[in-house]
Amino acid sequence: MNREFDLIIYGATGFTGKLAVEYIDNNYSDLKWAIAGRNSEKLNQISNSTKSKPPIFIASSDDGNSLSEVVKKTKVIASLAGPFSKYSNELVNQCYENNTNYVDITGENIWVRDLIDRYHKGCEDKGIFIIPSCGYDSIPSDIGSFYCHMMLNENIDHIDGYHTGKGGVSGGTIESAFNMKNYKSSYKIGHPFLLNSKEFIKNNYNSKSKDKFSIKYIKDIKKYSAPFVMAIANTRVVRRTAELKQNNQTSYGPNFSYNEYMKTGSYLSALIITLGLGVLGLMIVSPISNLFRKLFTKPGNGPDKKTRDEGWFESIFVVKTETGNKYKFRLFGDGDPGYKSTAKLICESALCIALNFDQITKNNSGGVLTTASGLGETLVNRLKNANILFEGPHKI
Repeated sequence: MNREFDLIIYGATGFTGKLAVEYIDNNYSDLKWAIAGRNSEKLNQISNSTKSKPPIFIASSDDGNSLSEVVKKTKVIASLAGPFSKYSNELVNQCYENNTNYVDITGENIWVRDLIDRYHKGCEDKGIFIIPSCGYDSIPSDIGSFYCHMMLNENIDHIDGYHTGKGGVSGGTIESAFNMKNYKSSYKIGHPFLLNSKEFIKNNYNSKSKDKFSIKYIKDIKKYSAPFVMAIANTRVVRRTAELKQNNQTSYGPNFSYNEYMKTGSYLSALIITLGLGVLGLMIVSPISNLFRKLFTKPGNGPDKKTRDEGWFESIFVVKTETGNKYKFRLFGDGDPGYKSTAKLICESALCIALNFDQITKNNSGGVLTTASGLGETLVNRLKNANILFEGPHKI
């Protein structure tokens, strides 16, 4: 694909968009890249603050013509313009129409479900990669599960993922959570196989894949588990990967299932987390959710630099194979998971497409994919080089 740019960051003036710009500027000085959004003054300020001085392009999220002119110029668009169900519909459509690859950081899986219906088959035919959820939602879960299978190279019966981290929350994330209530779709966000085909669900639905909200002591990791706020997004992504890999003759295993939880050190902290998630859920679905929204930070705001730099994430995977063996794996990354780490994760995902396209197309022809099914080992290697730690297997 001969394009003027390798990468264009769309939504570069948002909180996480600025961090993505900073990441590319600090780590990929030779890259051909640009930034885009709707506010020329803010874009110019951001460009002028960098060493690379990337070109800027003006395009509003609802203006198909201006978006078309932007996406024609690049191999891949990295969108950080959320809520994505509100601001990225036309962008995805223009990427599809103009044969441009697309990645984003959405956790809005009910919107992703509709993207699958609209574009998956056409993207397969055209060789286009549309890969949502390339941030902390849902790379640690998805690439972590992929890494477990890659290292074991045998059929997996079940993976339990246990996640924890340190960081802050931005207004954009809060806005996305509350916006989902207003998104109209024929699908139900709570379905454990939301992103899978009816045929796959018929053959693979089992009680092991139901969402779980209990508190338990986990002997394998010597910690307590609590419900994880992003499990409702991440588990669906991993299950879609399982179907796509099965279709590609690289199955995780005929009886594979995946669940995930938050990892915590005591029963009391697990109880507080569980109660807090329950209260947040009631706020979001409440008839007066708009009033509750005002209690949280506004879009464009987020954790300060000290919080971002001192943050981290850790994911532990307990794997049971079909032969009955159990193993433990670990992923660890420095930087606030939702923002500094997410900026790194989406940029490296985009660069798999921009710089390593020949590698990722050896096993995949395109579609509305996941990071594991679309980028796989190429992304694992890029993340290792970007100081994401992968450990295991350790037999339990």
